[in-house]
Amino acid sequence: MVVVSVIGCGECHYCKQQTWSLCDNSNPNAGLQEKIYQYPTAGIFGYSHLFGGYAGSHAEFIRVPFAEYGAFKIPEDIPDTKAVFVSDGIPTGFMAAEMASIKPGDIVAVWGAGGVGQMAIQSAYLMGAEKVIAIDRFDYRLAAAATYSHAEVLNYEATDILEALKESTGGRGPDCCIDAVGMEAHTTGMEHYYDRSKQFLRLQSDRPAVLRQAITACRKGGTVSVVGVYAGLVDKIPMGLFLNKGLTMRGGQMHGQRYVPRLFEHIRNGKIDPSFLLTHPMSLEEGAYAYRIFNDKLDNCMRAVFIPSQSFVGD
Repeated sequence: MVVVSVIGCGECHYCKQQTWSLCDNSNPNAGLQEKIYQYPTAGIFGYSHLFGGYAGSHAEFIRVPFAEYGAFKIPEDIPDTKAVFVSDGIPTGFMAAEMASIKPGDIVAVWGAGGVGQMAIQSAYLMGAEKVIAIDRFDYRLAAAATYSHAEVLNYEATDILEALKESTGGRGPDCCIDAVGMEAHTTGMEHYYDRSKQFLRLQSDRPAVLRQAITACRKGGTVSVVGVYAGLVDKIPMGLFLNKGLTMRGGQMHGQRYVPRLFEHIRNGKIDPSFLLTHPMSLEEGAYAYRIFNDKLDNCMRAVFIPSQSFVGD
């Protein structure tokens, strides 16, 4: 079985509308969240107390609330090394591309070449994009985006991203821009120090450099799709650009239950292949090491996947 990371009750208005991450009933801490966000949303495994305080899935066994809606049998012809990413990474990237309203021939820019960004790239091509441009600063992630997801790549530490995107699109800008980074965005120059200082002084909770860049880079009348997570307040968002360029912005936590059967079919047909993301299979006992190399971007780690009762370190 594969379990979607977002928990939905299956019976409320939002679940019936297939917007599972907005579920009214799966977050036992809804009252706490409502004080901050005004409206409660779904519970999510391993997220935070605001989203239910559910433990994560890195354990020998987990309890799955509303399992009849969130647990899916893996087809026999799909290996676990691919199916594991249907829990979160693939549906998040797929929803990012879907929200971008990609049409055949579109040029798409994706900020962030981690697991979600890679799946957004592959999904964008699946939906008809002519060209997808991946933006990151780590060479191993950019190499994976080029090799496995067939994107053009830009290292934002080595180039002026806005100028490079204009040049790559004949001066018009990308039709769709996807933020697959979110609140912990890293950038360069004064913008980096501005965001770090504001965050240190508790004047903003999130660092929105990618969101600013996506709004600035997107062509007139284009779409900005946000799946990189934001938790609270951000500063210096160019709303004048957003309004006067006639942009559309969409965002949200992924509605995984809506996509799982479709994603299995895309994997079966080779339209989406996440297997290259599994760079570090490990045992649960090696969890601390796995988190460290993932967090610190060591050993070209894309994703560590825990396999109970097996040890891989040193193999």
